[in-house]
Amino acid sequence: MATLRSFFDRATNTVTYLVWDPATRAAAIIDPVLDFDPNAARLSTASSDAVLAVAKDENLRIGWILDTHAHADHLSGADHLRQLTGARIGIGAHITEVQKAFVPLFGKVSDTPDGRVFDVLLKDGDTLPLGDLEIRVLHTPGHTPACVTYLIGDMAFVGDTLFMPDYGTARADFPGGDARALFRSIRKILALPQETRVFVGHDYLPKSRDTFVWETTVAEERARNIHVHDGVSEDDFVALREARDQTLDAPRLILPSLQVNIRAGALPPAEADGQVYLKLPVNRLGSA
Repeated sequence: MATLRSFFDRATNTVTYLVWDPATRAAAIIDPVLDFDPNAARLSTASSDAVLAVAKDENLRIGWILDTHAHADHLSGADHLRQLTGARIGIGAHITEVQKAFVPLFGKVSDTPDGRVFDVLLKDGDTLPLGDLEIRVLHTPGHTPACVTYLIGDMAFVGDTLFMPDYGTARADFPGGDARALFRSIRKILALPQETRVFVGHDYLPKSRDTFVWETTVAEERARNIHVHDGVSEDDFVALREARDQTLDAPRLILPSLQVNIRAGALPPAEADGQVYLKLPVNRLGSA
């Protein structure tokens, strides 16, 4: 059975997971964060470095850095961790569709790499070694075309596809998002054994509680998820999800996040003055 440590980033409500095989000390990091202060346009690696510090204390060998999708709410720490550890970055193979959708927002197309900037593009049913254990990949699109869920033993790391039962499900209104596909992906997750432990990518506190949590089970999601519990039909879910999405603002960090995350967490290349810039394309986000 794998061992797990969780790291909650209050600035973005993101949970990063460090998972390892206790027998071999082989480890993977799921959804790492690169800290970004938008007011000062200042980057920090503190969150990712905190994960590395625990890995060092536990004498772990990090072989994989896995993003569940190209996040729109935080910058990925994947490239920073790859440079320090030599680990390989994996993401869903449909990331190329996400890149194609967002490249036009950020100017020069030639400056944005294709899928090869990631080390491994993962398809449904793929497996990755984790020491004596195995990471299995489920393609779970809907929030984005590239979303995947990582299965390790009795644990499912679902990214933004599902949230805690009292918060519901991911939005499906980004380019390539699809509420109907999201419902079908969720049902695929909820077809896993009832005792499967579900680890969500974020926790946003609903009014009903005041403590951050990020672990639930398939059984709890099926019984209590406010958007998609057993008995909710596909059509009813699509109507609810699409109506809710119309009320949501764009995530606060969507523009800096996406231009970094479609590069596997690497910054854009420096310009002629030697400075790296993150761009804010004016009045274009809705046209992506």
